[in-house]
Amino acid sequence: MNIPGLNTNATRMLTGLILGTIALACIVYGGFALLALLAVVIYFGTVEYVKILEYKGFYPSLRTMFGAEIILAAVAYYSRQDLVAIALTICTMGAFMWVLFRGRQPYIANVATTILGFVYAGWFPLHLLFLRKLSSPVYNDGLGFVIMMFTIILLTDIGSYYTGKKFGKHKLAPVISPNKTIEGSVGGSLWAVAGALLVGLVLGVEWSHCIIIGLLCTAAAQLGDLSESLIKRDAGVKDSGDALPGHGGFMDRTDSFIFTIPVMYYYCKYFIFSDSAVMILKHIQELI
Repeated sequence: MNIPGLNTNATRMLTGLILGTIALACIVYGGFALLALLAVVIYFGTVEYVKILEYKGFYPSLRTMFGAEIILAAVAYYSRQDLVAIALTICTMGAFMWVLFRGRQPYIANVATTILGFVYAGWFPLHLLFLRKLSSPVYNDGLGFVIMMFTIILLTDIGSYYTGKKFGKHKLAPVISPNKTIEGSVGGSLWAVAGALLVGLVLGVEWSHCIIIGLLCTAAAQLGDLSESLIKRDAGVKDSGDALPGHGGFMDRTDSFIFTIPVMYYYCKYFIFSDSAVMILKHIQELI
């Protein structure tokens, strides 16, 4: 879908500029603004996910998924990691209860796709709230690391495209995504690591952390892209939707983020923002 009066490239650029500006403002502000941004992305992504699965003859419960995502959003917004296990347990049981009372075939597939839906389309992206709220005496908050993550994903996409276009010969996943190449994947990874080192230099992050973060996040971004392609390919659809002019659906634009966000959060939480990691870094800074 294009904006009237604009060609495909212009539509794509304008949509990207508008979305990027809104997303950046919400991320910088954090709090409720970031929750609102995630709510929009999760809502449309969940609707698109259900429509794709219906092409396969599966009928995940949209209402159950929305209910689960609201519960999980509350847990993430208030940073109640202690309630995550309880929330996921309740949501999973809710998916089974829906199938029991609805009684619509295929039973197992509907339960499985409902659980996958609220985890994939809801819980994974909600880790952005956790990442943004990270804090320590050294790095203050997680904003810089969110920007680092976005930089890595952007450079992964750009690097993969241009490297693959120029040097690509060997298919990375020919059945799932025929246009992606191993050379493009390697090129995108190198661009991503370079971007991580550049942002890390500004933030004062140790170079070894930057390289690890770059490699982990670019791998997660590419896996997320391929995973969404797998879902669409299996269902026989080209795009997840047409809500975003020039870009397709919300899942098409956020697939690289879905796995990357939790990977970035857990690495930062346990290796950068943890008390032991902060103490070691402060000791190194004192020695320098």
